Amino acid sequence: MKYRTLGRTGIKVSEIGYGAWGIGGIQWTGGDDEEASRALNLAIDQGLNFIDTALAYGDGHSERLVGEVVRSRQERIYIATKIPPKNRQWPARDVPLREVFSRDYIIECTEQSLSNLGTDTIDIQQLHVWHDSWADETEWIEALTKLREQGKIRFFGISINDYQPWNAMKALRQGHLDTVQVIYNIFEQAPENQLYPLCLELNIGVIARVPLDEGGLTGTIKPDTVFPDTDFRTWFFRGERKQKVFNRVERLKLLLGAEAENLPELALRFTLSNDAVNTVIPGMRNAKHVTANISYSDGRRLTPGMLWRLKQFAWDRAEEW
Repeated sequence: MKYRTLGRTGIKVSEIGYGAWGIGGIQWTGGDDEEASRALNLAIDQGLNFIDTALAYGDGHSERLVGEVVRSRQERIYIATKIPPKNRQWPARDVPLREVFSRDYIIECTEQSLSNLGTDTIDIQQLHVWHDSWADETEWIEALTKLREQGKIRFFGISINDYQPWNAMKALRQGHLDTVQVIYNIFEQAPENQLYPLCLELNIGVIARVPLDEGGLTGTIKPDTVFPDTDFRTWFFRGERKQKVFNRVERLKLLLGAEAENLPELALRFTLSNDAVNTVIPGMRNAKHVTANISYSDGRRLTPGMLWRLKQFAWDRAEEW
């Protein structure tokens, strides 16, 4: 496992982290707690030291499972979690901040996450949605600063709305945030335009999420793929999206070879080839996923030629939401 410094936090994190939404027990199918625990432990055995979870993942179930595993280990594992929007609206709307992240609500959620995790301190506390119209408000900053002064959190950041990497630039420039989490993959390359240059300039830690496009970049999504009604992917791959993903993936397969033997490898190496990215957090619900994904943390980056070819697969899906 290779490690990178998470921006100005100074934390040395594994460049492959653990995205723990899929082990929350709700909105995803195909996993269970026992298998998730095995996968988490195996990941730590192989050098992973960064886990990203959230209070909203299974109403705290993911946090409790992560906390149980981390407390049983001797290694130093860094945990990032998130405060859900009070109004439960994803993505964030341009509404008053107090409807989403009031001071008392931020503190209350942090206390709940600490209880779920069974720890005294959260390494990185994040706001689970964001709208830059809130950047000039002070309530969220005051709450997070107080929590840090009390030793309940070490650093704080925001998780940017899906496909809106521009919707955080003002907040980042103000200097309060230590990290930012954003969707970044072969299809979603927009963070490269404005967000990543700013993060490099300000030394903001970057947590890249959805590197496999919720499964779209694994090659397992076919036009006739069917998910259970409760599975998040029923919505994500709605309408004609399965067909569109399939068509693009078939063309991507033509690039496989010396630089990447399979699609997940190509996808993860693409994300890790950007200097702004400090860690990428694929969802890993079983041991097979863990072993495969961690094997790509070997320091080898895609060549400029391959990165140029992958530029052709950038897909502006913000218009589809």
